[in-house]
Amino acid sequence: MGASRSSGTTDELGPDEDSGGGPPGCSADPGPPADDAGIPGEPPGSELLAALLDGMDAALCAFDAAGTVTHWNREAERVLGWTAREAVGRTGFAGWAVRRADADEVRARLMSAMDAPGRQVHEFALLRKDGGRVLVRTQSAGVRGADGQPAGVYCAFSEVHAQIDLERAIALSEALLEDASWGVVLVDVDLRPTVVNAYAARALGGGHTALLGRPLGELVVQGVEELEAALHHVLAEGPPSAPAELWVTLRTAEGERRRCWRSGFLRLASPLTEEPVPLGVGWLFRDVTAGKLAEQEADRLRFRTSQLHRAARTASECEDPMEAATSLLDFALAGFADHVLVDLVAGERLVRTAATPFDAPGPCLLVSGGAIPARYGPGHPALRSVERTGTVRTSAGAGDAAQAWAAERRWPRDAAHALCAVLRSRGRTLGVLTFLRAANRSAFERPDAAYAETVAARVAGAVDLAQVTAGT
Repeated sequence: MGASRSSGTTDELGPDEDSGGGPPGCSADPGPPADDAGIPGEPPGSELLAALLDGMDAALCAFDAAGTVTHWNREAERVLGWTAREAVGRTGFAGWAVRRADADEVRARLMSAMDAPGRQVHEFALLRKDGGRVLVRTQSAGVRGADGQPAGVYCAFSEVHAQIDLERAIALSEALLEDASWGVVLVDVDLRPTVVNAYAARALGGGHTALLGRPLGELVVQGVEELEAALHHVLAEGPPSAPAELWVTLRTAEGERRRCWRSGFLRLASPLTEEPVPLGVGWLFRDVTAGKLAEQEADRLRFRTSQLHRAARTASECEDPMEAATSLLDFALAGFADHVLVDLVAGERLVRTAATPFDAPGPCLLVSGGAIPARYGPGHPALRSVERTGTVRTSAGAGDAAQAWAAERRWPRDAAHALCAVLRSRGRTLGVLTFLRAANRSAFERPDAAYAETVAARVAGAVDLAQVTAGT
């Protein structure tokens, strides 16, 4: 809002002051308009009040008890085109800022605020100086003199579309920070959360207030470096052109959880400065873990189906059934395991018949010089698989314990996860198939067991054929 352009009145407008003969800050004769710099002899502080009123963002006008315009700031001039010199001293809006047919109604509604408590909100169609009409929303309130009697009215107004835009922006921000179906987190320039909505609080595993001001590293165990790098980039360069998918591991009361968040970022800058001053980053995200895991599982299933198809075609071209079996295993290993061992039943024990190299990656080959006994101790996973006629999954601990665990079971030193699938054909147990993974890979899961059983069934058929052929 801008300052009054009437001399000697700008510093007197207020609910508790009165010049003595009319509404506060008003006189029956507005006198010559004042310049922005003030007029010598004005009451102390009038220049400051004039500057404050002229610097306000809303249009401001004021009327004395008789309805004469006493104040008119620069924003009012911008909205309607009438200058302070042209506006101050006029009686009401009739004939210049409002149509004569509407003047009485507008005057009555505005001046009614003088006797009513609080503020009144109205919408009027006012006239611009160029003849155009503009719909404005006004907030008006009465001004009382030192004796407590009504002394005038002040009125702040703005174009309705601007007010609606502001209300929409406020409503949007409140909805995002309360009821949005995705997470919204506002972080400051130090990358600490300052506002967290309900969705984000649930996703991060804390309450609204408990998360505020805490470093992100206290909430995110793994993936915090990528998240902070994205936030720093937004502060320095601006938001990315497309959402980013971030995998993080959260520390919760139930343990660690791995989640995937599809995230978008907005740089927040103050609208009150000429040069954009960063206030922080708006981070919006949705938990898409279930969808990403489903996509990964579908991709894995397609790849494994393709590998089995290729393996079957290759095995069909092998004259030696055991060569067909090792070819099947070479295709099955891709992306699934690091090592594979084939132990066949020979009487009361298992003998090693084929394996991949222990010390380096390589194809599955038959044991040179013939099968050798597998020195498995009691309770070995391969023996348990044969005894149960089913699949056994097991994993080691971390560090040196993993190496000792693998050596004790006669497996390669880097083995940390094992899956043993029994070889069955024509109702007979022929042996056991052991897949091994290193410590840098995840443990075998149920879908992995189903795939291993499918491979074992095909390998068992080839082994059975080899034994039948050798017997004839």
